[in-house]
Amino acid sequence: MNWTLILASLLIILFLFHPWMNRKTLQKVIGITLFLEIFYLIGHYLLDWPFPTPLVFLQLFVVSGLGVALGVIFSRIWPLPLEKGFERIFRTFLIVIPSFGFGMGLQVILQGIHATQAIYLIFAFAAWIGSGRFVRDEKTVLAHPKKMEGTI
Repeated sequence: MNWTLILASLLIILFLFHPWMNRKTLQKVIGITLFLEIFYLIGHYLLDWPFPTPLVFLQLFVVSGLGVALGVIFSRIWPLPLEKGFERIFRTFLIVIPSFGFGMGLQVILQGIHATQAIYLIFAFAAWIGSGRFVRDEKTVLAHPKKMEGTI
């Protein structure tokens, strides 16, 4: 419970004061969290999963918020390319694979050894969704065609 509250307060501070985290990003976090809450409530009634407590709902919000924040920061460093191709695939692997590791660490910190939710998958999915926040500008591609050709 302590780590959940600490991470939730850090997440709120991040979304309040960081210039890249705006209302659109917060809407993504809330949308992912609401989908997950409905998913786990339906799973409780149909598949006899454990009932999600308010602490679990807060953990889902924290994990999806941290994942989207990681994706937005990654997207700012390496914006999404305009055209489809190998660069998008490579970029997706570079965000999702480390996110699984961070998500496993979050799962151990937040829920311990008896986890009831797949926090590592939620974190990786949220990071992938958040990584589409910034798209490479056409003017940058047209102004520097030689510079952009060899980038991955």
